Amino acid sequence: MALTPTTEIPLGFNAPDFNLEDAITGKMMSLADCKGAKGTAVIFICNHCPYVVLIKDKLAEIALDFWQKGIKVVAINSNDVERYPDDRPELMKEDALEHSYTFPYLFDETQEVAKAYNAACTPDINVFDADLQCVYRGQFCDARPGNDIEPTGKDLIAVFDALVNRTQIPRDQKISTGCSIKWKPN
Repeated sequence: MALTPTTEIPLGFNAPDFNLEDAITGKMMSLADCKGAKGTAVIFICNHCPYVVLIKDKLAEIALDFWQKGIKVVAINSNDVERYPDDRPELMKEDALEHSYTFPYLFDETQEVAKAYNAACTPDINVFDADLQCVYRGQFCDARPGNDIEPTGKDLIAVFDALVNRTQIPRDQKISTGCSIKWKPN
């Protein structure tokens, strides 16, 4: 696994729209369908990446807790499923059910959405305020495969808490690292 960081870009950009199929329900979903009243997290993940595998259960728990507080999470898989068949939509559904995802898990077959978000790795986490302006582009927490740190989601929780309580977003934002998005050959 090649360690890849999130692409650093200035915060404040507007969330790019999308219209992707939810692997869980089969429904097409847009950004408006996934928007939370107080904030929205757009997180690029996949089924097989060890960095994502490590945080799946905690992510599901945090997403459920904050959904009730007005923050919604949407996960997007943009990997090339021809070369990485473990990330196929039918396996995305199985993975989502196994880990009790209560949020949409969308498949970005063309990879255009990942490109629009400048996504580079899994997990690649973008959090937007109620006006869909990016306020956070960073890590879930300090846990990584092999470092023996329990995944807590503390960095993401701090941002969600700030949005819910209308307080200042943490300024100390560590970039996320993980497996590279598996791009289709040109």
